[in-house]
Amino acid sequence: MLRLLVSVRSVHEALEAARAGAHFIDLKEPASGALGGLPPRRIARIVQALRAQHPGVPISATIGDVPVQSRDEVLRRVATVSACGVDYVKVGIAPGGGTDAATALLHRLASCGTAIVPVFLVDDGIDDRLVEATLGLRMFPAVMLDTADKRGGSLLQRQPRAALAAFVERARSQGCLAGLAGALRASDVPALIALASDFCGFRSAVCTGDRAGGLDAELVRDLARRLAARPAGAAIAPAVS
Repeated sequence: MLRLLVSVRSVHEALEAARAGAHFIDLKEPASGALGGLPPRRIARIVQALRAQHPGVPISATIGDVPVQSRDEVLRRVATVSACGVDYVKVGIAPGGGTDAATALLHRLASCGTAIVPVFLVDDGIDDRLVEATLGLRMFPAVMLDTADKRGGSLLQRQPRAALAAFVERARSQGCLAGLAGALRASDVPALIALASDFCGFRSAVCTGDRAGGLDAELVRDLARRLAARPAGAAIAPAVS
């Protein structure tokens, strides 16, 4: 079954998403960019509430949009977010800083002692060399693809299916979970199931209005039902441990 990751920004949204069937709860501020970060105190409050009411649900949180060249700032934020008690810390890898700068950052992250999920922002294409270098480190529990500009259509509209499938296959071959996100819509679900990633991330599709609007638990519930269905001939990702 393809697992559902839902991005939330408050205790109320987190509990609603978990009750509605989200398999992963991701903490971020949608109004502050693709990977906008929440204040650490709010992250800690959300973690505390989820641990009390939904102790088995994994929790991730973003550090905010930080350039890959700012390695010390990235590591500082990683330490701060990790200290809030989340299971995974998501770090955006944007192409603007160049492959060499991104690779240098990933080497630092691989040895920082925190469960990091690199999130490649692929509006302009997937950097295969960077993905291979990341997976070659064998230090990250998961890798993701996402988009920075949410107004340009969903990830599935902006990247060839073959490229997305190759990303998933490469991650799996290295024992790493593969996630897909980026303005995904409910209508993308059949294609996402066919791509057989381990999880997929949603925000816009579970909100009233745009992604900065309020979370609608019924939309989360509907997505969870859709992702649990198996269209004829579709591949199914193995369960996340």
